[in-house]
Amino acid sequence: MHLMSIAQSLTLFATAAYANTEKVIFSAPPAIRIPDTGPLLETLQLVSLSAKSSKERLSLAVNFPSEEQPRGLESWYLLRDLSPTQRYEVRVCWAAIQPTTFWLDTYTVDHVFDTPPLVQSLAAFSLERQEANSQLLTGSHTGSDQESLLFLRLQAAADFFSSNTTLMQDPPPVDIDLLLDPYLGNFFPRSLLPTGTYIVLLAIGGWWVSGVIWKQYFTPEKAHKD
Repeated sequence: MHLMSIAQSLTLFATAAYANTEKVIFSAPPAIRIPDTGPLLETLQLVSLSAKSSKERLSLAVNFPSEEQPRGLESWYLLRDLSPTQRYEVRVCWAAIQPTTFWLDTYTVDHVFDTPPLVQSLAAFSLERQEANSQLLTGSHTGSDQESLLFLRLQAAADFFSSNTTLMQDPPPVDIDLLLDPYLGNFFPRSLLPTGTYIVLLAIGGWWVSGVIWKQYFTPEKAHKD
């Protein structure tokens, strides 16, 4: 009963796991002057992730790969209020019942604006959002003159085959969780701290239980009595 109580206590530290996850790891760039780019960034009306708003649940349109779009449809987001040189990762999580392939890339503001294919893709996505009258979301940020930020491009392609012609012509949207996760000490993702704690406690508990079993059944005195 005592061992059962320990096992049940350890399970309290377990966290839910998503079926499928794709991620990109990056270091935050130096801060840039917001007045030079701020108004333009706001007019894009992109969903933003930041330390204060690190998770968004979205329904993402997808398409099958084609010559024009070998990685499916593209969507754009802003990563704001980053700490320069801090290591982060962005994860996209989705259910296994919605087979999809994702690619994630981060770009500095200057790189996007200086690269015609990227800025064209960004402009097209922004215009599509505004024409669709979707709910425009923006993350909170400090409002200071300088800010470390990045663009995030997410490419999504449907990855299944069906005899249903309708599904093959118009794959359904994919429900995703998009998360911004800072690294503790630039080494360990903050969101995995409960999982890491669980593993450590499980190792300590296993070591203690093995010691009890050894003393109970395998010590020389016990072997001599047997």
